[in-house]
This record gives sequence, C-alpha cells and structure tokens, in this order.
Amino acid sequence: MDKGWVTNAIAVGLVGASYAVEGMGSSALRSAGLFALSGAVTNQLAIHMLFEKVPFLYGSGIILDRFESIREALKSLIMEQFFTPEKIESFIQSQEKKIDLTPIIEETDFTPAYDALLKSVMESPMGGMIGMFGGEALIAKLKEPFLEKIKASTIEISQSESFMNALNTHLHEGSGAMTDNIDSIVTARLAELTPVMVKEMIHTLIEEHLGWLVVWGGIFGGAIGLISSLLL
Repeated sequence: MDKGWVTNAIAVGLVGASYAVEGMGSSALRSAGLFALSGAVTNQLAIHMLFEKVPFLYGSGIILDRFESIREALKSLIMEQFFTPEKIESFIQSQEKKIDLTPIIEETDFTPAYDALLKSVMESPMGGMIGMFGGEALIAKLKEPFLEKIKASTIEISQSESFMNALNTHLHEGSGAMTDNIDSIVTARLAELTPVMVKEMIHTLIEEHLGWLVVWGGIFGGAIGLISSLLL
C-alpha cells in the first residue's frame, strides 16, 4: 500500500480515536491527527501539482508547462559534454569501425540537466508554494534516480542503429561535419520524447523515492499539533 495514504489513514485514525478519549488526551490526539493530516496532504498535493494541472491552482503542472526548456537543456548537455569535435576526433583516431561512447557517458556529469529541471520548477509560479514546504529539498531525492535515467537514455541513443550508422558513414569526414550529423540525430531522438513520457518517467521516480516526504510531513505535523495542544 502507498505509504502516503497509510499516513493519511493513521492521521484520520488519531482524530477518530480522540472522540473515544476524555479529558486533555482527547484534545491532544485530535490536534495531532488534524495537524498530521494537514502536513501529509499538503506534501502529497505539492508533489501531485508538479505533474498535473489542478483546477483553480495557478502554477500546477509545471513539468508539462516547462517540457520544452527541459528538453532543450538535455540537448545542450548531450552535445556540449561529450559530442564535442575534440572528443569525437579522439575516438575517430582510436577506433576505426565502431565507436563505443559508453565509457565517456558513464563518466559524464549530468548534474546540469537536473539543475535545469530544478530551476524550471523553482522559478515557476509554484516555486513559492514548494518553498513553504522544504524548497529545493522537496525534490532533492529525485536527483540521483533522474540522473541515472538520463544517463541510461543517452547510452541508448549512442548505441542506436541510426547513430552508429552516422558515425561509421562519416568516420573520416571530419569532426565538424560529424558533429552536425550527431546534432540532427540527437534532436530527432529527443523530439520523440513527449511531455507525457517525461511526466510519467519523473512521476514514477517521485513516487518511488519521495513517498517518505508525505510520511515525514504527517509526523512533523502531528508533533506540532501535539505540542500546540499541550501549550494552549
């Protein structure tokens, strides 16, 4: 079962249990349950709003709205990090028939792609709301799985038949012409990515790695509610 909904159920259970208890304990349980539910649901909604348009909530669906800028950032990263004329020329000289760019891709720092995604989200109208609930830390756990996914996709592009045919055909035509051909191939492959595909990919990672964000929202909310009931 999804841990976010489990957290919500526990919070609702605390509220229900408060009506079976008398005295100060009733108020403490009710406050803890309501605050826990508020914290968990708010974090759940913030994560949901990254990917889906929510009626009357301006700034929701930022991944879909900023899809073009994310795709352009990926293209720039791919071309500028390892498909430069210098790196291509180096591989041409060392391998004549088949070039395997996997080692270079494995060593490439894909952090700029994540930074572009993070910047797009934080500069969006929803950035202020995210800032209220942890800011950049809200999606920090997305970084490593996101970078691994992008690296795997880039390796797949470099090993595709069209890519290898272009490299072999233009092996001795010079790195400048080859770079142009690679640019065209990468552009064509990235054009196959749709907003829905990117949304589903990142959404899967969010659910898998940030589910605890909802749990901790409930825990901290419950703690705040309990402390508030004891102080008032």
